Amino acid sequence: MSDHSQFKLLGRRRFAPFFITQSLGAFNDNIFKNGLAALIVFRSAELISLNTDQLVNLSAMLFILPFFLFSALFGQFADKFEKSRQIRLIKLFEIIIMVLATVGFYYDSWPLLLGVLFLLGFQSTTFGPIKYGMLPQILHPKELVGGNALTETGTFVAILAGTILGPQLAGVEADWPVWVAAACLLVAVAGWLASRAIPMIPATAPELKINWNIFTESVRNLAYLRQHRVVLNSVLGISWFWFFGATFLVQIPSYTYNLLGGDKNLMSFLLGLFIIGISVGSLLCERLSRNKIEIGLVPLGSLGLTIFGIDLYFASPETVQQVVNISGFFALEHSGRIVFDLIMIGVFGGFYTVPLYALIQQRTPAEFRSRVIAGNNIINALLMVLSAAMAMILLGNMGFSIPELFLVTAVLNILVGAYIFTVVPEFFMRFVVWMMMKSIYRIKVVGLENIPEEGGVIVASNHVSFIDPLLLGGIITRPLRYAMYYKIYEFPGLRWLFKAAKAFPIASKKEDPEILSAAYRRMHEILDEGEVLGIFPEGLITYDGSINPFRKGVEKLVRENPVPVVPVAICNLWGSMFSRKDKGLKRRPRKFWQKIEVIIGTPIPADEVTSERIEAEVRKLRGDAC
Repeated sequence: MSDHSQFKLLGRRRFAPFFITQSLGAFNDNIFKNGLAALIVFRSAELISLNTDQLVNLSAMLFILPFFLFSALFGQFADKFEKSRQIRLIKLFEIIIMVLATVGFYYDSWPLLLGVLFLLGFQSTTFGPIKYGMLPQILHPKELVGGNALTETGTFVAILAGTILGPQLAGVEADWPVWVAAACLLVAVAGWLASRAIPMIPATAPELKINWNIFTESVRNLAYLRQHRVVLNSVLGISWFWFFGATFLVQIPSYTYNLLGGDKNLMSFLLGLFIIGISVGSLLCERLSRNKIEIGLVPLGSLGLTIFGIDLYFASPETVQQVVNISGFFALEHSGRIVFDLIMIGVFGGFYTVPLYALIQQRTPAEFRSRVIAGNNIINALLMVLSAAMAMILLGNMGFSIPELFLVTAVLNILVGAYIFTVVPEFFMRFVVWMMMKSIYRIKVVGLENIPEEGGVIVASNHVSFIDPLLLGGIITRPLRYAMYYKIYEFPGLRWLFKAAKAFPIASKKEDPEILSAAYRRMHEILDEGEVLGIFPEGLITYDGSINPFRKGVEKLVRENPVPVVPVAICNLWGSMFSRKDKGLKRRPRKFWQKIEVIIGTPIPADEVTSERIEAEVRKLRGDAC
């Protein structure tokens, strides 16, 4: 394990009590929901006049309704008030809810039990904005991906455990569902005890005035998202995953019983494969992203969801089977593919969601973070309802089979992914860079912490190859905008990638004064907006591996926009297929996994910036060995 292993967080008081509290909450929700669902299936005819399908749909609606109604309100609470006290009150409320559930179970009161289901949805609504809003407050930046991964893993493992345990407890012979009630009460108390160990987490917007109108506040939350395109599309991406995941998860029981002819143990086994996959994928994110937010994993996750979703359609039997149990399932011709597909859908789902949650937390100002999470929860709930509606239409009115529903969802994923990566090309660009760096180069980065976390800043680097902008864009976690020599910007085969990365061309006054003027306007805009501007002060790629003299452009720019300049040295990339060492067919990889070093120096204050100082710092960082 690395020094920043996510698992070390489980031994930290700032994280462990929260992790236990939120996992027990998800566990309890699913014990009750699935225990109640089992009772609906087996006992509803005895107790009330509604049929099973009506009760199941009513139950789902009651649990999801509070997310629509109250997310915006409690997003405000999460930003305005200290969070640990809110969590303890929420967990006390959970105990009260479970006392009501016990009364409902004892008296066979279905109205009360359905009311409890609504209250559990309400409680989840109050906790959701706190849950993801607090992580950046209790974690260091390098821990954010790992912390989100552990949170996702804990949530899904708890969902699986509750999904299995709830029906099992409901099936125990007793005068009334005492074991479900006892388990729910016990877990609620355990969650409250764990919450007492959560340290104080300060309010991020204590001056906020609460808007009690839940409808206007919901609209305001969604309007805020529209103003921040990357955050909005991250939210849409997460919500789409819940659409995709809900479609698959909700259909697994029917897939097991009606297509495979299996029992409840096989159902639990297949659900477990999905949960194991998403847990593994979530935990792998930290290792694959080198302890930073790597949004290049998002397109990779989307691609995997489509590939294995489609393969699950082809691996599924065409006719109804009678496998009965797990051993019978493995006698099927393509059982191994079904197992592998379900696991990999989960793994790539983890790749897809964890970076998006971390990106929302990173890109959203602290004082708005919980309200953005609340807006995310509203859209999540809407997409889950749409998922259920689509499934009902395709499986009912249109006569689709469950594997055909999986196929439709996987194909839709291609369209959604194409939309998101078109409007936010940064996702796809980082994916290309990430794939290139994992397959061709090994990169060692020194001094990444020297890039300021906020505010306008210029990154000035030596220019070794055609992929230098992509290399720096893949390393620096903040969005990096590049000024590139116009002839490199127009390089055949790479222009589309530079454009997707929001690079822009620059030329000398002698070569093209209009390009130069437009470039300076763009650079001023980037710095005024508090973004990171990447510049190669040499003005051209080296022809012999040495550093060319730095031009005066950065010095002039800083006089007009006083921002710090961070010197960067790229080492060992000279001689690669993307450098100018060779031409034509000679320009090919000499070896794979070539080691590259990127050394990031300390920022030079604006009042000390000169072209000579920047060049001297880059030469010093580069040294003789590069």
